[in-house]
Amino acid sequence: MIKINVIEDKIIRSCFIKNPRNYIDRKVIKLNIKNKKFKKNIIFCTILLTGSKEIKKLNKKFRKKNKSTDVLSFPFHSKINLKSIIKKEKEIYLGDIVINLSKIKYKKNSKFFKMEFDKLWIHGLIHLFGYDHQNEKDFKKMKKVEEKYLEHVK
Repeated sequence: MIKINVIEDKIIRSCFIKNPRNYIDRKVIKLNIKNKKFKKNIIFCTILLTGSKEIKKLNKKFRKKNKSTDVLSFPFHSKINLKSIIKKEKEIYLGDIVINLSKIKYKKNSKFFKMEFDKLWIHGLIHLFGYDHQNEKDFKKMKKVEEKYLEHVK
């Protein structure tokens, strides 16, 4: 089972999601129903919802890139280590996701805003599971998992 803690920065007051915690909780319930992979484990992560200024600071500090981005992921485990940890541990903390709500397209359309938001937090979550997109082969694997998860949360 996946559980997500949501932390809201002041910036989110202007978005279409009135209560991000409840919104993500509803999506995670759908994901847990469809995804049988983590039935025996409780998998935790945290999502920080923020804006361009804060994510730029984090991107500079941790990735040495002095620019804003849409999403950052900070996995606690590598993909290989996570596989062995899942077999041994019942509760696992995956890591942190930071989402820049200012970068989401379609700020004036609630339906499309939520679709883009879902893409970002799912993308971050997949990174926490150890997937990456450094090359074309890895990109295709990650994209396939993302599409599956996005289908689950519709």
